[in-house]
Amino acid sequence: MMPMPPETLTLDRVATPVGEVLLITGPGGAVRALDFAGYEDRMHRLLARHNPDAALVEGRGPEAVRTAVLAYFSGDVRALDALPVKTGGTDFQKAVWAALRAIPAGETRTYGQLATAIGSPKAVRAAGLANGQNPIAVIVPCHRVIGANGTLTGYAGGLERKRWLLAHEGVAVA
Repeated sequence: MMPMPPETLTLDRVATPVGEVLLITGPGGAVRALDFAGYEDRMHRLLARHNPDAALVEGRGPEAVRTAVLAYFSGDVRALDALPVKTGGTDFQKAVWAALRAIPAGETRTYGQLATAIGSPKAVRAAGLANGQNPIAVIVPCHRVIGANGTLTGYAGGLERKRWLLAHEGVAVA
């Protein structure tokens, strides 16, 4: 049997009000990664972990994906909800990432609530680690997770960007 050729992923760069985003899509248009310029090393590291044999080429992503990303940053905070995503990861990570996508724009959850949502209420730290390993920022909205006391906690794109994203979605942040 012939080995499968490496999958080709497309890296697109999209300007947003909070900086350029790096958008990686695969065949069929599923989003594989989204991160902010300046965090390319992290994005490439996560991408290699989830798609180790993929070839990455610079180009324009699918119009439907680009349009949704631009619409989100222009004020349609639900524009990303239906975008298809595809990642690697463990079953636990995938469960956490699916739970993140279930958090509506304009709402937040704590790490404890996130762990409970996947049926593992004692796995708060593990849920937090999975949240931090999310390769698809904004679309898989890890920015909607806050500390148990309501404070903003770490965000791979920086706390100021997290504050902007939450305010953009209508969440009152301190």
